[in-house]
Amino acid sequence: MRILVTGISGRIGANLAKTLAAAGHEVRGLVWARDRRSDKLHDLPVELVEGSLTSREDVNAAVAGMEVICHLGAAFQGGGPFSSEDYFDINVRGTFNMLEAAQGLGGGLRQFFFAGTDAIYDKYLPNGVPEPIQEDIYPLEPRGMYALTKQLGEDLCRGYARTVGLPVTIFRFALTVAGEEILDFGQFYLEHWQRAYAKLEGAEAETVRRQLAEAESIHGPRTLVLARDAQGRSYQKHIADVHDIVAGFMAALGKPAAIGQVFHLAAPRPFTWEEAIPYLAEKLDLPYVEMNLAGHAPTHYAFDMSKGARLIDYQPSYDIFRMIDEGLALRRGEALDVVPTHARGGG
Repeated sequence: MRILVTGISGRIGANLAKTLAAAGHEVRGLVWARDRRSDKLHDLPVELVEGSLTSREDVNAAVAGMEVICHLGAAFQGGGPFSSEDYFDINVRGTFNMLEAAQGLGGGLRQFFFAGTDAIYDKYLPNGVPEPIQEDIYPLEPRGMYALTKQLGEDLCRGYARTVGLPVTIFRFALTVAGEEILDFGQFYLEHWQRAYAKLEGAEAETVRRQLAEAESIHGPRTLVLARDAQGRSYQKHIADVHDIVAGFMAALGKPAAIGQVFHLAAPRPFTWEEAIPYLAEKLDLPYVEMNLAGHAPTHYAFDMSKGARLIDYQPSYDIFRMIDEGLALRRGEALDVVPTHARGGG
């Protein structure tokens, strides 16, 4: 199939393009002319066209002749800096331009994939999220311009599906990591929590600050923290390896059951600090401390992955242990099968 990937210079886009090309598809990528990451794409067997999502002319040229569109291009939290106007122009007007161009393909368009984000959920509740988050049930409550404009992008996609029958599939990405990144994930480390608690007020926060300072004096700033909430429950988070994000696209490609649906793309299951921190401490030969992080909204949520498994046979395979093991292999200089770019989604 002839497939367009916007955002091809990002981590997910580059690795998706590599996988699609290896599977025999003709891949075109839309790249911004001043994107410094695009030089890493020249070894990929793909056609690169320069342009901007905010230009109708550029978008129409990129979309021409395509059968499948993977719309990953966006202004995201880790990029920029972006103004509110930038977020709107790229994430909303850019998606509108893509949908208009896709509509112009008529019956030649087989699928339109939209890269959404789990940032449109309010996941950090005072007592955590009690049940796994389901795509079609959990309320959408975006905070900040990135999340808000990504929800508007989803709404546009659903509107075009209803109004003109565009074959849309929406993916909500979990926070995505690749390579060595999981080894340095900020929330695993004492120094991250020192920065977080420096901004908090109240007696509970002051107690935690003293505990953090004491731990640093004993073990140093590069200490791992087995984070628990105020009641002692281990933190829990659901993220994704880039391999599993790419696997979601490949699972849905060409499947009628994917049309008109929203799917989570994430690891096969969430991980807890209780399981990850001792494992990481042993692998990195670092100390760790257990700490109840009172006075701070806890991380405790999971995604329901059953819909993707049922409708498109989505079978993610990178749990936290595999992520850590492959990160360590990369750090030792062993071969890497992902394109090392610097974009992420979700939170």
